[in-house]
Amino acid sequence: MTIRLITFDLDDTLWDIAPVIHSAEAALKAWMEAEAPRLGPVPVEHLWEIRDRLLGQDAGLKHRVSELRRRVIHGALQDAGYAEPEAGQLAEQGFQIYLAARQQVTLYEDVHETLEKLSLRYDLGVLTNGNANVHEIGLADYFRFALCAEELGIGKPDPHPFNEAIRRAGVPAETAVHVGDNPVDDIQGAQRAGLRAVWFNPTAKPWEGDTLPDAEIRSLKELPAVIERWS
Repeated sequence: MTIRLITFDLDDTLWDIAPVIHSAEAALKAWMEAEAPRLGPVPVEHLWEIRDRLLGQDAGLKHRVSELRRRVIHGALQDAGYAEPEAGQLAEQGFQIYLAARQQVTLYEDVHETLEKLSLRYDLGVLTNGNANVHEIGLADYFRFALCAEELGIGKPDPHPFNEAIRRAGVPAETAVHVGDNPVDDIQGAQRAGLRAVWFNPTAKPWEGDTLPDAEIRSLKELPAVIERWS
């Protein structure tokens, strides 16, 4: 059946996420040193302890990365002796510093060319468990919709994000393809929801899942030819 919809993961599919998070955390740290000096240098182990405690209290936060990050900052401020409302205000301000820096991504070199080519023939969408904003990054014009776990209340590999994508596009699952780097969240999740799945694997990692992806690519410029074979 002809392909009508292609959905994309974002982090580690359209850009390398590691340097982005490193820069965002550095921006947050610099801001907190200036605006919340009582916090001092916070060991990363302490932040992980706060994160684990929060997830223990509300497991649903694992699908709401922005809210989780905001609460971790808030918890660290409280532990440093900041009281309300100052702790809440500083946490929100700090989170916004982090979030703005988190949008400063360096796209893989073939992203624009590939998305532009595909958008002429297919509906494109975004399915992400993260908090990147395609409007701020400058990719929104390529996509019919962008769905994130934070808004949906649950993330990949649960079927709901994939089902919501095909509902938004008004197409059956067998006419949809999902592209992503994560073998579980992207590949297994898409296939279990009835979509075809393309594994973006630029570093040639060995496949360790039970069911093979429907296709594997090393670069995004290979994707149009893969979709064409299915159309």
